[in-house]
Amino acid sequence: MAAEIVNPRSDSTSGSTTDQDGGPEPLDSFDPVFALHRGGKMAVQATVPVRDKDDLSLAYTPGVARVCTAIAEQPELVHDYTWKSSVVAVVTDGTAVLGLGDIGPEASLPVMEGKAILFKQFGGVDAVPIALDCTGVEEIVETVVRLAPSFGGVNLEDISAPRCFEIERQLQERLDIPVFHDDQHGTAVVTLAALRNAARLTGKGLDELRAVISGAGAAGVAIAKMLLGAGIGDVAVADRKGVVSADREDLTPVKRELAELTNKAGITGSLEAALAGADVFIGVSGGTVPEAAVASMAEGAFVFAMANPNPEVHPDVAHKYAAVVATGRSDFPNQINNVLAFPGIFAGALQVRASRITEGMKLAAAEALAAVVGDDLAADYVIPSPFDERVAPAVTAAVAAAARAEGVARR
Repeated sequence: MAAEIVNPRSDSTSGSTTDQDGGPEPLDSFDPVFALHRGGKMAVQATVPVRDKDDLSLAYTPGVARVCTAIAEQPELVHDYTWKSSVVAVVTDGTAVLGLGDIGPEASLPVMEGKAILFKQFGGVDAVPIALDCTGVEEIVETVVRLAPSFGGVNLEDISAPRCFEIERQLQERLDIPVFHDDQHGTAVVTLAALRNAARLTGKGLDELRAVISGAGAAGVAIAKMLLGAGIGDVAVADRKGVVSADREDLTPVKRELAELTNKAGITGSLEAALAGADVFIGVSGGTVPEAAVASMAEGAFVFAMANPNPEVHPDVAHKYAAVVATGRSDFPNQINNVLAFPGIFAGALQVRASRITEGMKLAAAEALAAVVGDDLAADYVIPSPFDERVAPAVTAAVAAAARAEGVARR
């Protein structure tokens, strides 16, 4: 079976002014967003016909028993004779949904359905939304481990920090399929790709750049680590209390590790102080950065203000001082959008039946994504559009090749 993008379904109440009990008119009678979501955004369809008794005997009993027996004897056959190799579980607990925060599992489902159809639309990967009614690390880990036999990969989504780090770590240790927290690594891959092209445009090397990241949550931590892995000159990360530095005594274990890895310059104090002379600003936190702080950055700086819907630095302000400006919004150039990464990353990993997604695979994805821009590189085009049909195949191929090179591919 396969998850399919479907047109919104309607019922007899759609477009009516009152419901059958005389209550208020349904929301979708005047709001196109609700109209699109009525009945959900996805369905399940069969990939084989069941037209008569012969089809039934092959698709179900008695024929299916032969396949089950073969898999019981040779478990690896499950990849060939079920959908396991092409389906991902999109798992959330609803604690960090988009910009909405902790809204719970039921309210998270529209986002998880959206994620699933993006997997299908942009990567050809089937995905199943799974919203869990639990928030404890051990509860989530145990639940996903028990669900895992049905899936070829697990995409963790919208789980709040710092729990998300430990959940991902434990699942990666316990499962032999790719486990990927997109809020962390998808954001990091696309950010690195855009930064590579911004540096190429301005004739700079990554090793020449000092970056400041606003936000020490899931995305901020992952971006910092990926930039370090890619060879950036230096990176400092700031949270609500200022730069994450070794002299602070209020750091969580995750931030303490981050302090040991980052901030070679030994900067302390506020985000604004860190931005003085910095080459790159990366915002994944919300809030507003004062214009004076942006003006204090190095000449020809890059401003990636990715908070939604309100960037930390409005593009009109950023363009006064920066050579390259990117946001998380689709109505400005250079959108840092995770959909550029996760469909191709999973497609590549599933294609070779990778046991996990390595740092090398993520770096390969970023390089492939950056390369799509090619000779069309410009200040308003350092990252391709999600609708560029070259993106997913390029990322898929790069990730599959990296998986083979790193020895985690099983075919």
